[in-house]
This record gives sequence, C-alpha cells and structure tokens, in this order.
Amino acid sequence: MNDKPRSTRSVRPGVNSSAMFLREAFDSFRDVGAVAPSSISLARAMTAPVTRFDGPRTVLEVGAGTGPITTALLDRLSPTDRLDVVETNPRFAARLRELTRDAHRFGGPRTHVHESRIELIKNDIRYDAIVSGLPFTNFAPSTVRDILTRYDELLTGGGCLTYFAYRGTRRLRSVTASRESVRRHRQVEELLTEYRQRFTVDCKTIWANLPPALVWELSREVLPNPAPSDPQVNA
Repeated sequence: MNDKPRSTRSVRPGVNSSAMFLREAFDSFRDVGAVAPSSISLARAMTAPVTRFDGPRTVLEVGAGTGPITTALLDRLSPTDRLDVVETNPRFAARLRELTRDAHRFGGPRTHVHESRIELIKNDIRYDAIVSGLPFTNFAPSTVRDILTRYDELLTGGGCLTYFAYRGTRRLRSVTASRESVRRHRQVEELLTEYRQRFTVDCKTIWANLPPALVWELSREVLPNPAPSDPQVNA
C-alpha cells in the first residue's frame, strides 16, 4: 500500500471544476452523464483496488471528467507506477493535463493524458487496474460492447475493472424518458450483467454522492500455467 509522505498540493483540481463540469453537462449530457463530479467517497471506492497490486503498477482511467478520480489515483500511486488517463472532451482533457503535469515531480506516477475514445487508442500496455467513469447507459449497446471488448484486451490476468452506475436511473427513465431511451437503458444493463459473469464481482453503494452510486468491482482470475506434459505419456 502506498504510504509515502509527499505533497499533492500542486496536483489538486481547482475550485471551479464543478462549474466547468456543470457547463459541459448541459452542453453534452449524453457524453458527460452527470450534473456533478464524483464525490471524494466515490473516488476513493473506485480507486481502492489499485492498492492491492505490487509495483510497478499500470493503471488506466477512462472518462476522467474534471479529475476527482484522477486525483485519488495520484494519491495512491508511486513514481514507479504508470497512469494513463483517457478523456474525449477537449476542455476536460486540457484540465487533466494541468492537473497531472507536475504529478511525477511531487512523488506521483508517470502520467499520460489521451484526448481520444478508448476504442481508438492503440498500445501494447496491459493494465493491472482499469477505472471507468463512462456513463454506459447513455450509450448505444453497440458502443458499450466495443468499450468492454477493449477493456478485455487491455486488462491483465488477475487485473481489476471498476465502474459505477447511479442508483434509480432505470426507474427515473421509465417515467421521464422516451421509449427508445428506456429500451436502450435496459439493453445496456443486460449487456453489463452478461459481462460481469466472466469475473469475480463485488458491489457496494456509495450514498455520499450526488446521486448515490453503485460501484462495481470486477476481478479477473489468474489462469494457472498448464502443467508440462509427461514425455512418457506421449511416447
């Protein structure tokens, strides 16, 4: 676990991050998926699994927004670790670059901010932990399927994926949204339910968030190496 003494004063998000988040949410709610940044409690729950891995660690954050979860990751990671942050919104991405610019100098991880969709990023890195802040139920099922496929490709054996979903959204949509939106929401939830069956799953509610959120933690088992064959058996 990371217990190194260091200052993170220079990598904290600014006080106007909530205003920026709200403005971007009104401009593009489908991509942002919320009207307030993640709370400290939610950020801590989302990033807790990274402490279970020995260093050097590789961590991927997708859909970072204004950076509350990024900040929690910077506090948990060490100079030998690597953090890749993916964000499609150009204004959020610019803020994330500012947030992480001096992280390594202050004892944090080597950090790279990618202004792109995760499906379009090509690299050979495999990640111990993936922290996803994407609003899955706002996306088309085909898009969610592509994202989950990419997560599968990027997650190491024994790795962990965390994501969250707001409580009560299906019920709210059923009375406020179009029939098409309700159907899309249901299809995405069914897709996520099927996807979770591949993992060891833990789930908990974070009430200290607006709105309250369910944090899903999906742990991939390490497959044992196949036993060497006995030459006499195959003779």
